Amino acid sequence: MPLVSVDVLEGYSSDELDAISIAVHDAMVELLDVPERDHFQIITEHAPSAFRFDRHYLDIDRSNAFVLIRITLASGRTVAAKQAFYARLAALLAERVGLRTEDLTVVLTENTREDWSFGRGQASYIELPREAWR
Repeated sequence: MPLVSVDVLEGYSSDELDAISIAVHDAMVELLDVPERDHFQIITEHAPSAFRFDRHYLDIDRSNAFVLIRITLASGRTVAAKQAFYARLAALLAERVGLRTEDLTVVLTENTREDWSFGRGQASYIELPREAWR
């Protein structure tokens, strides 16, 4: 059910981008009740002129390693689940990519289950039984 967009400045290796992708997915499966097979991500590398961010917003110092993760997902997670997800993702990225926690921003955008169609012209989460989602 989530659609993940990852935006970074040019310079990450293919292995690092894979590690970021897997860390995001692992944290979503672990803490946001995302099905294991539900893996849809767009990873975009930007030239510095095309990816601008405040390097000191909220008194957090960000570097060129900055990673912006935007996740669109069906609503229903608690505040505690979201906070646990943010913390777990930051820890996984620090462990797997060496990303400083200061260089991670995550934005969750919620919608409803009828807002998703994965093919066949169906409102997938409305028309298919929940056991088919796994």
